[in-house]
Amino acid sequence: MSANAVAANEGGSFSHVATEGLDATHGVVLYLEDISVSFDGFRALNKLSLSIDLGELRCVIGPNGAGKTTMMDVIIGKTRPDSGTAFFGQTIDLTRLSEAQIAHAGIGRKFQKPTIFEHHSVFENLELAMKADKRVRTTLFARLADAERDRIAEMLRLIRLGEAADRVAGLLSHGQKQLLEIGMLLMQEPKLLLLDEPVAGMTDDETDRTADLFLSLAGRHSLVVVEHDMAFIEKIARKVTVLHEGSVLAEGPMSQVQNDPKVIEVYLGR
Repeated sequence: MSANAVAANEGGSFSHVATEGLDATHGVVLYLEDISVSFDGFRALNKLSLSIDLGELRCVIGPNGAGKTTMMDVIIGKTRPDSGTAFFGQTIDLTRLSEAQIAHAGIGRKFQKPTIFEHHSVFENLELAMKADKRVRTTLFARLADAERDRIAEMLRLIRLGEAADRVAGLLSHGQKQLLEIGMLLMQEPKLLLLDEPVAGMTDDETDRTADLFLSLAGRHSLVVVEHDMAFIEKIARKVTVLHEGSVLAEGPMSQVQNDPKVIEVYLGR
């Protein structure tokens, strides 16, 4: 099972702080301030500050080594910052929680390489990803309720894998596996999705489908999309953040960022 699916289903055994309702009354779902992270003398993040609004679709771009992956690692608790604060909503301090607690609180991450159950069907992958009691006896003997089957059917429609519902997931194309993992994340009902190069290896058609999917999710979920495919970014971008050397280099609408001399110099001009 993906790390998100495992963590979200184990998170119930942790402290109350991880399961408190998300307080986004001020309209901000994620707030990072002055986050710094160093690895063996290399500063991966340098006083990084970033805020994501509730229901926002934010694109994050930048050259290799800019700090994009480290930023996501901090948000999900995989990496602890040397300094700075990271809050999910107004009250959930991400620096105090484990990865499992953070997943349970409502943050899901899709990594660059799809993580799915290769030997199970597409339908079974979505079933296993649902928020439920995953003890072995329950998983093996429980029958799906009609409402749960309806949820899976709706997700299959959303990720456009309805015709592949009974197919073994390992036989899917790479792009279909990407879409299946996104569907598995959505079955966890996350409030914030972190999507790391989600269209890598996809065909043009699959990329277009994913763009439509992300645009449809904005508003119901908050999304942070890290991607090098600039044509894809142009299709979905509302607000773009450019990272460079661990800090925010520029931020704003795509048209503004594309014409920023600093961004052209360090990234787009390459």
